[in-house]
Amino acid sequence: MISARTPSVLPTWITIETMLPYVGTVLLLLCASFAFPQVLSLDYLGQQLQIAAFLGVLAAGATLVILLGHIDLSVPWTLNGAAIVATAMAGSGNPVLVGLAIPAALLFGAAVGAVNGLGVTFLRIPSMVWTLAINSMLLGLAVLNTGGFNPKGESSDLMSWLASGTLGGMPVAFMVWMLVATGLAALMMRTQFGRYLRSIGFNEKAVYLSGVSTRSVVIGAFVIAGVCSALGGVMLAGYADQAYQSMGDPFLLPTIAAVVIGGTSILGGRGGLFGSVGGALFITILNSILSVAQISDAWRSIIFGVIILAMLLFQTVRKGGAS
Repeated sequence: MISARTPSVLPTWITIETMLPYVGTVLLLLCASFAFPQVLSLDYLGQQLQIAAFLGVLAAGATLVILLGHIDLSVPWTLNGAAIVATAMAGSGNPVLVGLAIPAALLFGAAVGAVNGLGVTFLRIPSMVWTLAINSMLLGLAVLNTGGFNPKGESSDLMSWLASGTLGGMPVAFMVWMLVATGLAALMMRTQFGRYLRSIGFNEKAVYLSGVSTRSVVIGAFVIAGVCSALGGVMLAGYADQAYQSMGDPFLLPTIAAVVIGGTSILGGRGGLFGSVGGALFITILNSILSVAQISDAWRSIIFGVIILAMLLFQTVRKGGAS
């Protein structure tokens, strides 16, 4: 019997869930333009792409961890710690240390990610508990290092350019974000690591019994997430020209929200980078419009939480309907 169903011309990574944040972003801009016409100006949109890049880089790394069915709550102080390392070295005045500031910050993020992955895989401690503990320890180390005051140091010219520069009229930060997202998407779709990572999210035991070293895949995903968090810290420090205490705290909930809104299942196995890009854009535009409308931080947090719950409910209903 010949099936009457026609094959889709769209790539498999474009689904209703991954398209929702893009549609939501367009609707937000169109609706807000009636009260605030400036939201459709090129200057405003370019600024939002720059700001979205900071969240987008964090969400790109978080997507890999959430695809595994895990979660990384150490994002705030991995970001903060990397920013402190980078600005301390950049502000030292030593040309060698200035040149090594960004690599050292990324290495710091990779080390935190490796510790997270080792704790989750070898000690079998739930990722939510382990990464939250690591985040708390990083906070304590930072306070010991700075005495509770803002860290000393400043961003390098390269850090400032990555965060605030433009190239051909396009924000460099946005280009960096797109390079990271494209690279990770290629890793997910074209390598065994990516296929194993998604399969582990579906059924880790089955993947392990098939002979795959699931521990190395999980550790690798956490390392990549740590590097992305560190890169976000470097860019934020370049944007502010310094590191400061708790600069990463406001990004934890929006990072998770961007991934979930982008259609990645919090239980793992389903989702991808395309949706997370849309989720970061949606969260950034939403936050900007709420700021323009002078909505308080408390209500913004409530709105973010409601959106996450709504998307989780939508995914559950879709999964139930497909089964």
